[in-house]
Amino acid sequence: MSDITFDQAHDAIHAALDKSKEMGVAMNIAVVDSGGNLKGFFRMDGAWRGSIDISIKKARTARFFDMPTGEIGKLSQPGGPLYNIEHSNGGLITFPGGVPIQSGGTVVGAIGVSGSTVEDDHAVASAGAGAVS
Repeated sequence: MSDITFDQAHDAIHAALDKSKEMGVAMNIAVVDSGGNLKGFFRMDGAWRGSIDISIKKARTARFFDMPTGEIGKLSQPGGPLYNIEHSNGGLITFPGGVPIQSGGTVVGAIGVSGSTVEDDHAVASAGAGAVS
């Protein structure tokens, strides 16, 4: 199993930080490894304390299912095939802001971001994930 390296996690966090600063939002940024374990975390000055756990759960959710959390959210609506999935795995987050991280075509981890609108969270997470090659 391939795993995200320290340097890759560092690159993802710094790209997410840069995007957050560009957008003028304060974020909590979490990166997990291929097993869903926390690899790196950064809380920007002024970022909501309540979003710390959310960012970590977004990253774990994205890694557990290897898809963006917003896509899982679409599938977990009432009547959907994944309805109530957010109650599994010790609690998942099924709204945007979690994105798998790939390297060489293999998922090696994920990034989760929380602290603004879900659209902003997703944009920052995508910037972080996109920094890893």
